Amino acid sequence: MPRTRRWRVLALAVLLGAVAACSGQKGAEPSPGASDGRATAPSERAPTPALQPYYGQRLDWSECGDGFECAKLQVPLDYGKPGGERIQISVNRLRTEDQRQRIGAILLNPGGPGASGLNYARAATSVLTPQVRDRFDVIGFDPRGVGESTPIRCLSTERLDAYLSLDNTPDSGAETGALEEGARRFGAGCQAASGRLLPHVGTVNAARDIDILRAALGEPGLTYLGKSYGTYLGAVYADLFPKRVRALVLDGAVDPSLTPIETNLTQAAGFEVAMRAFIEDCFKRANCPFQDHRVETALAQVEDLLRRTDRTPLTNSTSDGRQVTEAWTSLGVITPLYDKRSWATLRQALTSAFKGDGTELLQLADILIDRRQDGTYSNQTEANMAINCVDGEFPSSVAAYRKAADQAADRAPRFGEAVMWGSLPCAFWPAGTITISHISDLVPLLVPAASVRAGSGSNPASERKTEAPIG
Repeated sequence: MPRTRRWRVLALAVLLGAVAACSGQKGAEPSPGASDGRATAPSERAPTPALQPYYGQRLDWSECGDGFECAKLQVPLDYGKPGGERIQISVNRLRTEDQRQRIGAILLNPGGPGASGLNYARAATSVLTPQVRDRFDVIGFDPRGVGESTPIRCLSTERLDAYLSLDNTPDSGAETGALEEGARRFGAGCQAASGRLLPHVGTVNAARDIDILRAALGEPGLTYLGKSYGTYLGAVYADLFPKRVRALVLDGAVDPSLTPIETNLTQAAGFEVAMRAFIEDCFKRANCPFQDHRVETALAQVEDLLRRTDRTPLTNSTSDGRQVTEAWTSLGVITPLYDKRSWATLRQALTSAFKGDGTELLQLADILIDRRQDGTYSNQTEANMAINCVDGEFPSSVAAYRKAADQAADRAPRFGEAVMWGSLPCAFWPAGTITISHISDLVPLLVPAASVRAGSGSNPASERKTEAPIG
């Protein structure tokens, strides 16, 4: 399971009021840097002539509906060889109506990794306050490997369906073997379909792309809103280019000091916290499907549902032929936990599931993994896996994953194993890793704290702690 696989549009009036209050202060002049993307990422470096054509480009905007303009940004496939192959980053823009009051441009990233920033920007009226939209051009972009940018592709629809249907809480050698085989096929599929791009995705190179985008927009300093994984991307940018930051808002901050296994543990624990919050809220509703109003009893009811679907799938009234196994059931339960406004949908889906009908949970799972009604997928799941695997040093054996999954099950009984086994393809990943040695505290950041129990609506994909949010 990734850092977080889906965003939900949130009202960030309080957070972005701070951005709106910022002055039009200008940052340092663009000073493009470069390094070998396969090595440990360095701090900000001197200008590199080979990158000047990228930093000097101007975007060719064209109308693309609903008041937006769209363009393609050229970036190097390999920052170690900037004179080589180029790839494209898709960008969109909603210009502020009164350019006389304009402070600059604000770049948005919704998280994932793998989620579309283009789509997120199109929800700007919900994401940003009117005061911010009046002063900033809104900029969305799909990071390298994602969506409408040069994309990662790995598996056909049928093979991705099969992979996501695998039992991700294996309790036998045969089930573990099937999961390992599926994980190996995932990586092999990515290598076969996207081998040239695969080593060059990841957060470090995405941050470098952002700096080229900043320059192409004519912005001396970056103004940026990142949510969930997007906070990590923003922090990496600030570490690489500290003199080019104007203002960052990081909502639901991911702790960059965590190892991949620790990140999985934290995310699984976050789902447990969110599940408890959902149950407590459910008790206040007339249509709550739980048998009584005790949290532990309700949690046991959810756990029993997952165990039953491990043996006997729920029914699926759609015509797509998928069985609603434990894997799909777990994804369906997790999806609405990302946003309190979806909890009514989860109540209804669980009401049906407890009666044996998993159709609604399957539909919720499809939202999380971006499976369309025609059965096709966006590349969100594939990009998510590729970026996570390149970003971190994951264990390289099934035995290590088994140990980690047992730890996760102790900490998060409902979701821990599934979250941990979800990153198994990274154990056999065919591309290398791109690491950053540290995230230093070089620039002032606004990192809002939020509590799931307080009903903030913030992303609960990771455990929250008072005054110390981590994802």
